[in-house]
Amino acid sequence: MRIRTALTRLVAVGAAALLAATALTACGGDDTTAADNPYGLLQPGVLRAGTLTDAPPNVYLKDGTFTGFDNELLRAVAGRIGLKVEFVGTDFSALLAQVNSGKFDVGSSSITITEARKKTVDFGNGYDFGYFGLDVPAGSPITDFAQLPGKRVVVVQGTVQDDFASRQNLNPVRVPDYNSAVNQLKAGTADAWIAPAEIGDKSAADSKGKIKVAAKQLSPTPTAYAVAKGNDRLREALNKGLDEVIADGTWSRLQAEYYPGRPVPADFAPGSGSVAAPSPSAAS
Repeated sequence: MRIRTALTRLVAVGAAALLAATALTACGGDDTTAADNPYGLLQPGVLRAGTLTDAPPNVYLKDGTFTGFDNELLRAVAGRIGLKVEFVGTDFSALLAQVNSGKFDVGSSSITITEARKKTVDFGNGYDFGYFGLDVPAGSPITDFAQLPGKRVVVVQGTVQDDFASRQNLNPVRVPDYNSAVNQLKAGTADAWIAPAEIGDKSAADSKGKIKVAAKQLSPTPTAYAVAKGNDRLREALNKGLDEVIADGTWSRLQAEYYPGRPVPADFAPGSGSVAAPSPSAAS
């Protein structure tokens, strides 16, 4: 009986020691993980970015590779803070929720900052300005946004264009992606598409004369990368990297490459505004 009691005590002491050692190891592991992954990324050293496949020249797939102004700028920014980028395609309507839920570390898709979106994600500093484009079928008499009431207007669900159309009481038809909007115009099932202007321009140019750009209108707020609520370390690091690629001319070079001939509004300053962007000619 005494031997059995002694053995029982020995086992209990050993188990307690094992648990203590495990706890210490776990604590040490957490410290190491925090040091190796200061931005709380899904994979240390890799920035997993949710983006779109069908919105040139901003974000799109080319020969199986994600590219476009927003994505190439993000690659440059991430490189400045020692990160590689892994892009994953998704629908815009789901993107912000997926960023905040942790499916992606960042959202890259010409995302206009709005007060409503700030309730779901945090934004870095603005890196681009944008226009609303009004695309219509060839031969359409529509030439201005003011002519849209009573028309069948298509928008991509969850975009700032969707918000604009709703505030104008246009009762828009919502589609999941840009290809769907283009197809509606080509098929004649929509009278107009309110689009990001650069995407609308490219879609019209690629339509072989089936779509034309009727009008443009400057968006009142900039576009920015989105991160999960409260991830201040990642947001601040991206802001720092953005200022660096503005200062070294990368931002201006990419502007000239993806938006040739597009003037930058005089009152727009990318990033923190503390660094000046070289002219495109100086950056090339």
